[in-house]
Amino acid sequence: GELLMDEHLSPRKLKILAGVDDLQQVKALEMQVDTREISLGNFGVHLPNLRELKLNNSSLVSVRDLGTSLSHLCVLWMARCGLSDLDGISSCSSLKELYIAYNNISDLSQLTWLDHLEVLDLEGNNIEDINQVQYLRLCCKLSHLTVEGNLICLKPNAESAE
Repeated sequence: GELLMDEHLSPRKLKILAGVDDLQQVKALEMQVDTREISLGNFGVHLPNLRELKLNNSSLVSVRDLGTSLSHLCVLWMARCGLSDLDGISSCSSLKELYIAYNNISDLSQLTWLDHLEVLDLEGNNIEDINQVQYLRLCCKLSHLTVEGNLICLKPNAESAE
């Protein structure tokens, strides 16, 4: 825990976390962070080959806390991270899989920027407006969607049946 306590994820800290000497080798990384306490900085710059990032059970104020240098990331796990919106997700433009179950997300409009998205897990969020799901039509490659445990599943609405 104390490893991450100073201000941001320096290359030295990333090497310790990933257990490697050469950050070019890191394709997947798992960590728990609290961005209320520390800034992650633009840590993606140091991990040019990172494809999978697992941040489940972290405390993230915003997706923007991940910085703007994760455009090469393909799979992102942010379940139970306390997220209330997806602002900043567009900088992860290569995402194919996004796992964001058990957050407080109600607005899906930011997902329209993710052209490569194939798998989306939104279980246990705050999606109550069926129109939010319409945004996902713009994610042409989306093939797996999970929305259980959202208010839209509890409110059958005859008018929105197409």
